[in-house]
Parts: sequence; C-alpha cells; structure tokens
Amino acid sequence: MNAVPLPGSVLVTGGTGFIGGHLIAALSARGVAVTVLSRSPREQHAGVTYIQSLDDFQAPEGRSAVVNLAGEPLNSGRWNASRKALFRDSRVNMTRDVVAWCNAQRYTPETLVSGSAIGWYGHRGDEILTEVSAGASGYSHQLCSDWEDAARAGLADNTRLCLLRTGVVLGADGGPLPEMLGPAKAGLGGPLGGGAQWWSWIHVTDLVSMMLWLLENPSCSGVFNGTAPNPLRQGEFARVLGKVLQRPAFIPLPAPVARLMLGEFAEEILLKGQRVEPARVLAHGFQFEFPSLAPALTDLLG
Repeated sequence: MNAVPLPGSVLVTGGTGFIGGHLIAALSARGVAVTVLSRSPREQHAGVTYIQSLDDFQAPEGRSAVVNLAGEPLNSGRWNASRKALFRDSRVNMTRDVVAWCNAQRYTPETLVSGSAIGWYGHRGDEILTEVSAGASGYSHQLCSDWEDAARAGLADNTRLCLLRTGVVLGADGGPLPEMLGPAKAGLGGPLGGGAQWWSWIHVTDLVSMMLWLLENPSCSGVFNGTAPNPLRQGEFARVLGKVLQRPAFIPLPAPVARLMLGEFAEEILLKGQRVEPARVLAHGFQFEFPSLAPALTDLLG
C-alpha cells in the first residue's frame, strides 16, 4: 500500500472520551493540529483547540480529516427510553451534523473516519464474522446500522469514508477494564452467565494505531473491524485476566443476577457477543502490537 503522511489538521468529535483522549495524544505527538468538538471538555490537552459547535471551525486549506467518535457510552446508566434516545442522538444525529459540515466546507476534508461497533452484526453465536458478514436484527444492530447510514448518506464523493466497527476496547484509564478489576482482584472475576459468549476485544493502542493507519492509507475505504485477531469466549477472557492478576477466576455471575443488576445492558452487551475477525485491516497489512489478550493485559496492568 502507498501510505501518505497524516493530514496536517484533524477534527475529532467525542475527543474528551476514553478513546478520543488517546487519539488526540497520538495525533499531537505526530505534529498534527487537532481540533476537538465537545460541549463539555473535561480535560484540556496542551496545543489542542477545543470548540463547542461545528459552526466555530472551518476546515483549513490543505489536507485535513475528521474522526467522528461521538457517542454516549452504553454503560453510563441503566437503559430506558430516555437513555436510548440519548444513545441515538449522540451517534446518529451527531454523525448527520458532521457529514453536513464536511459537505459545506470550502476546503473539503479528504477523509472521514466514523465510529460504529461490532453490535452491527447482532448476536450470531459461534459464527466467525468479517466485514462481509450480514447483520442480524436487534437493538444493537439497528442502532449501529442507523449510525453508519448517517455517515454514508449524502457525504460528498471527494471525502473518503472509513467506518470503524469497534469491539471491547481495553485500556487502563477507561472502557470496561477498570470496572472489572475490583471484582477480579477480589477473586470474583469469573464467567458472566455461562461464559460461552464471545468477546472481541482490542487494546486501545492498537485501535488508535488503526485510526492513524486509515488516515495514512488513501486506498482504504468502507467498513473495517476494530478488533484484535484473537477473540475469546468471555469465560476464557476472565481466566486470562485472573492469571495476569494472579487471582482465581472461577466464581460466576449468574445471568439472572446480571440481568437484575444491569437490565437490558447485561442482556444485550455482556451476556451475548460476537466472534469478530479484523479481516480487512489484516488483508491490507495492518500490524497489531497486541494480537493476543495476555500480553495486552500485562501491558495495561503491569
């Protein structure tokens, strides 16, 4: 593949979140001028411009791009009608606004990397899922499908679109891992439900590297799975985490208890999963730093 340098300017939506913070740090370290859209920036990165409205920023002359990571975290509270409306608005409607902004610029961004999730595939048991697999009906699929359609609809032809379907993103400072550590260190980090559901995970460093790689490779467009090449069943994930922490990991959290505690979030996200492979990035030559779980967890927790 014929890679090109990173764009000189990148607009990041959702930049004050867990993944966005890592992306901003990586872009800034590479000398990219970063602008972050956030209604409530919680952490200021040196040398980064923060805006509260897309109307406050115009794409500069020269090469620029947008990375759209906006989206209310699904684990931010018990699911109900109002939270589901927030999930949709922060993803679908925000993405529509980003596309409209891109199209209105005098100097059109060359690339839009827009977030999605492996929930697009629905719940498929042991089926190996790649970017060419069909989706299955359900809440997660519909949310992700509408999210992706919002990015595709009406985007100008001269802006390259990459849709990144992320899995379980592991980091020491965000995502699900910090919430797992308390029970796991107490020896209570066993299987969720039966533990047979697949967890397709990725180290946050690899996910950020994948985003930069997509920005650098103009021949890449369409859907890409943002997961490591070695997914595990949740029970095996718990066993590996326990081994890294040197703690037992055999006491399960029964499915009825998980549903009682967490409601629909447990049913949709924790007790079911997808066996996803990142076929397209591997075919295009992307190199993972952490393709296997044990080294990834050792890096994050060591």
